[in-house]
Amino acid sequence: MAGKYYEDLEVGSTLKHPMGRTITEMDNVMFTSLTMNTQPLHLNEDYAKNTRFGKRIVNGIFTLGLAVGLTVADLTEGTLVANLGYESIKHPHPMFHGDTLYVETEIVSKRASRSNPGQGIVTFRHIGRNQDGVITIQFERSALMHMKPAQDESAS
Repeated sequence: MAGKYYEDLEVGSTLKHPMGRTITEMDNVMFTSLTMNTQPLHLNEDYAKNTRFGKRIVNGIFTLGLAVGLTVADLTEGTLVANLGYESIKHPHPMFHGDTLYVETEIVSKRASRSNPGQGIVTFRHIGRNQDGVITIQFERSALMHMKPAQDESAS
């Protein structure tokens, strides 16, 4: 299992996820269109060139989803029960077509679940940076995680 169990996650520890992903124009236009978002900042180059950004920006909800996705392989793959919530989502700098997103995760807090034995709630702080190291997204995510399975002592 690639993901980390509840017990593997230590409060205060930070994990830099090695995989990055370059965002293409197709990614942005397709996501924005599929989600029925008519914001011209994402779709209309003529409109966007007259904004403070000077060109189209990547849809922030796509950036959020990509940031979470970049953490899955070495954080929650196969060990996540469910995402419980997202908080304090900030986009301090836009992503543009051709930018590459990299993410690091800090374990902010954790506690055993009171209603789900064998599971625990973990709060992650994710920080996404572009290829130049500029922070483009930061947010916290709470997740219900599996605890390590109990070892069957009769099998040894």
